[in-house]
Order: sequence, then C-alpha cells, then structure tokens
Amino acid sequence: MQALNLSAALPEILLLIAACGVLLVDVLRDEDSSLDISWIALLAIAVPALATLSQLSEPAQRAFNGLYVSDSLGHLLKLAAYLATAVALIYGRRYAAERGMHRGELYALALFALLGQMVMISAGNLLVVYLGLELMSLSLYALAAMRRDHAISTEAAIKYFVLGALASGFLLYGMSMIYGGTGTLDLARIASSMGALSGAKATVLVFGVVFIVAGLAFKFGAVPFHMWVPDVYQGTPTLATLLIAAGPKLATFAIAFRLLAGGLIGVATDWQQMLMVLAVLSMALGNFVAITQTNLKRMLAYSTIAQVGFVLLGMLSGVVAGDAKGLADAWSGSLFYLVTYVLTTLGTFGVVMLMSQHGQEAELISDLKGLGKRNPGMAFVMLILMFSLAGIPPTVGFYAKLSVLQSTVNAGLTWLAVLAVLFSLVGAFYYLRIVKTMYFDEPVETAPIATPQGAHSLLAVNGALVLLLGLIPGPLMTVCLDAVKRAFVG
Repeated sequence: MQALNLSAALPEILLLIAACGVLLVDVLRDEDSSLDISWIALLAIAVPALATLSQLSEPAQRAFNGLYVSDSLGHLLKLAAYLATAVALIYGRRYAAERGMHRGELYALALFALLGQMVMISAGNLLVVYLGLELMSLSLYALAAMRRDHAISTEAAIKYFVLGALASGFLLYGMSMIYGGTGTLDLARIASSMGALSGAKATVLVFGVVFIVAGLAFKFGAVPFHMWVPDVYQGTPTLATLLIAAGPKLATFAIAFRLLAGGLIGVATDWQQMLMVLAVLSMALGNFVAITQTNLKRMLAYSTIAQVGFVLLGMLSGVVAGDAKGLADAWSGSLFYLVTYVLTTLGTFGVVMLMSQHGQEAELISDLKGLGKRNPGMAFVMLILMFSLAGIPPTVGFYAKLSVLQSTVNAGLTWLAVLAVLFSLVGAFYYLRIVKTMYFDEPVETAPIATPQGAHSLLAVNGALVLLLGLIPGPLMTVCLDAVKRAFVG
C-alpha cells in the first residue's frame, strides 16, 4: 500500500469522481430543472485544482511503483490545464446553449479529456503515457462530433479520429521498439540503460525514437504531420476547437519532456535533428499558408502550426554537441512560450465564440469588420492578442519569442534564430490584417455585439494578463525554470 501512495494522485482521483458525478447529475435532474450543469463542471475542476495547489510545497514523489510522477513540472502544467478547460467552458456556455450542446455529456467529456491530460502530465511509464493519451484523445474525438446533425463537423471529427489513431499507432509502435531495445517501460530505467546499449538494440532504439518523435509531432500539429489541424479547427464547433487547441498542447509538452529530455536523453543528438527539421518546416508552412486564408479559424490553425515551430525550437536547443547543461533553460523557455500561447489562444477563440451569436458562426475574417465600432472592448482585447501572437512588445508574445531565440543562439544555432525571426515577420502580416479589419473596415452590420457579463469580464482579464505578463514576465519565467530544474533532479 505504501508503494501505491494514493495521496500523490489525489487530483486525478477527485476529478474522476467529479466527472462521473456530472454524468449522474445530468441523468437524474429533471428536464425543467434550474440546475446549471456548467457550474457543476466548473466546481468539478476547482476541487482537483485545490488538491494540486496543496501539493505545491511537497517534494517530488512517485506513486504506483513508479508509474506515476508528482513533481513541480506536473503541478504547473496541471494548473494551466485546469485554467484552460475552465476558461473554455465559461467562454463557450452561451455558444453551446444556442447550438443544442449545453448538455451533461459535453461537460463530462471535457472533464475526461482533462483527466487524460493529467495522466499524461504525470506519467512515469510508457504504458501510462499511452493510457492518458487515449483517454484524452477519445474524449476529444467525441467532443469534435458533438453536432451530429452538422455535416462539416462530422467530417472533421472523422478526420480527427482517423489521423489521431494513426498518431497513437506511431507512438505505440515507437514505445514497443524502445521496450525491445531497453527491456523496460519505466522512463527512469530507460534513461539509465542508454549507455549499455549497442549493436542491434541501439539500432532498434533509434528507430523507436523516430516513431516517438513522429507521434509527438502529430499531437503537436507540426509539419509534415499537420494535415488534421486546419480541417479540425475549421470544422468542429468552436468550443470543441478551443478544448482541442489549448490543454492537449500542455499535455503533449509534458510527455515530450518525460520521453525526450528524460528517458531518451542518451540519444538526444538523434531526436534533436528531427525536431530541427520539424521546427523549420512548421514555421515556414504555417506562416506562409496562413497569409492566404480567409476563414479565421483556419488561419488560426496555420498560426498554431507556426507557433508550434517556435516551441520545438526551444526544445531542440538544450543539447550542444552532446552536452545537455543548457537543457533546463531551453525547455523552460519552451514551457513559458507554450503556457503564454495557450493563454492567448483562450482569448482569441473566446472572441470568436462571443461573436458567434443566434446560431450564426463568426468564422470568416470579414466577420470582424468594424468590430472596433460594434464592441470596442472586445476589439481592443483582440488587438492585444494579435500583437502577442505576432511577438510585438509589450505583450507577452514578444518576451516568449525572445526567450526561445536566446536559447537557440546560446546553442550556437544563430542561423536558425535568424530564420525564425524572418518567419515571424511573415506571420506579423496576417495578425496585423486582423487588426486592420477590426478598426479600418466598415462593418456589414452596425448593431452592437452584446456579450454575457461573466464572459466579457473574463475576456478583459485574459487580455490584461497577456499585457501584464509582457511587462512583468519574470515571475512566470522563474516558475517555469524552477519547475523544469526540479523535474530534472526528481
């Protein structure tokens, strides 16, 4: 029983009970009941969040005979995942109600997807990684297909399911090869066995790394494994799009850290080269193709691909000629970039959902025409978010890009940093085009855009945080650096 250490996994246990409770409450409540299931779902997120906060002062620990890891990095990513899911549900409450999605299964699936992300974040074994991945993925597939009467949504969900299953197959095949080469599924034991491998086992291990990186690239949406991202972002309901775009990126970063920087650090030179190719291709294709888009959600999808290229840039910069002393700084830069990107993404898709009223979708860039006149507050927040995505000071996106570029230059990859800056200049064009459309184009409709008070206030806080973290990035950067360093020690 001591090896189980159930207290370490208390947040996951509480969330599982809460998610099942949401399903039961939805089944047992009357049709005309005034009980709002969305508030119960938010309470279900708050309870494990409090449990995670109570663990912050505890040292890193392992549970279930090493299958589960509870450390500072896991706590930070879980708190970010709680925030991402909760904010998405608040933004999407009216959106879901107007489209017949405001039902218990929506919130239960969101909670189960969050649970899968938490399992991925704390995985200390390859089987647990896969268990969490499938729990998250299956929940997101169902969320993508929530509008069963909508042909485009159903098509996007099928594409997401098929390509997501392919990505899971890549990861599972890579894991089987790593097990064949090392004889263990435990990430700590895999790392310690690196030096003793030679001959056929070393070859099998390298092939396993190739499939692992390919599977991670699928989940990140990096080129050339990006084909699902634009179609899924455009076709799924915007609430489901936001749930797919935010939290899963945090969980994928966690397993990339556990697998690459932890278990497979002995073959860093192999996965570093693959990440370099993925980063350059993602930044190039994402930025150039986004310029041609007229659909806002599709443009944001290609923007995500380009942003993922920056995240990969930081991840590959920690190893220099086999020396991993800069690994913590580089990965903490990527972590900071990803956390702040998720914050910006929440606000961006929040604006899209709040503009999608009376059953009509605000999916085209032209739908933003005259937003500065119709809702000045929302337009100003969107301006801050676009500036942040473009990396324009004083928003947090500027400092996030700067921290990644510093890691790249410190790794001796100056040419790669210059290339990233050039691609960012290309990306600035389509972000600034959004600003121009909001403030300088005449609106098709002149009626003011009304928003729920709660969501409106949350959007204002969201925009203020993006601006405040750009002015004072130090505390969050310190937290990210400390979390990554402690995770390496643990």
